[in-house]
Amino acid sequence: MSSDTTTTNGTPDLRESLRLLGLWLLADELDDFIARATKKRSSVRQALEDVARLELQERARKSVERRLRRSRVGRFKPMADFDWDWPQKIDRGAVERVLSMSFVERAENVVLVASQGLGKTMLAKNLVHQAALRGANAVFTTASDLLLDLSKQETARALERRLRYYTQPQVLAIDEVGYLSYDNHAADLLFQIVSRRYERRSIVLTTNLAFSEWTTVFPNAACATALIDRLTHHAEIVTMTGESYRKREAEMAQKARRRGD
Repeated sequence: MSSDTTTTNGTPDLRESLRLLGLWLLADELDDFIARATKKRSSVRQALEDVARLELQERARKSVERRLRRSRVGRFKPMADFDWDWPQKIDRGAVERVLSMSFVERAENVVLVASQGLGKTMLAKNLVHQAALRGANAVFTTASDLLLDLSKQETARALERRLRYYTQPQVLAIDEVGYLSYDNHAADLLFQIVSRRYERRSIVLTTNLAFSEWTTVFPNAACATALIDRLTHHAEIVTMTGESYRKREAEMAQKARRRGD
């Protein structure tokens, strides 16, 4: 151990000892912490309580950061930026109910049905973000990425490992079901994920298709019916209709550029 982290008798100094104990924040802020405790004339008990509070807050912060990294939610607009007046039809009460996150405790699902550009992905990402902030493990993925990941597993053991990965989070968001067609194998894999999570952990799923149209992307009607049955048995279904908000933004930006010319 280098001399700058040891005392003259060869034992670690206080700052290094705190790091060895995992008290990283206290080690980094040791001088300020001692100055505050001295100024307040804290008792030993008060000082220890302050240490415990400081470290618990830091560990809670790091825990949230880890959950957010693992969520793979990426960048998204917060619900404060959602234009409630743009969709022609939206059940605001239903949206606010799912944003309360009570569905997670009941292991229920949320299915967001809307055409492209109305904010269903934005809402799904907000739900994953809120779940992570509230202490739940949550993962966001697209249907195509999930099925590609599962399909490329070369052994039964590897596939089982990835199936467990998608089964374990308390909240799994599957975005964009319905944009691509699925062969029998892909449909079976998606069905396995839904079945394993059924009545155990929540799924947030977005789709651009009404349930009556799911037979257009799944290989047979029985597969579509079984998926819909498990997804909707305990679910809040939010339907939005209207024109694409992104299309409106693009048109407004184009008009602004023309005015600038």
